[in-house]
Amino acid sequence: MANYRYMMSAEDIAKELNCSKSHAYKIVKELNRELAGQGYITMAGRIPRAFWAKKMYGYELSIS
Repeated sequence: MANYRYMMSAEDIAKELNCSKSHAYKIVKELNRELAGQGYITMAGRIPRAFWAKKMYGYELSIS
């Protein structure tokens, strides 16, 4: 578990979607706005990996 990266950066998202970093930052900003609306604390330029999986692929990551 020591190597598990809980947060994804905009750079990670740009690589995953094969898009520009500026577009990835726009996506992260929108997702952070959604998280903040739900009462979560957010970090600029980063989103939780589990939230990304849920929003983009429709499933949640489970860590055992």
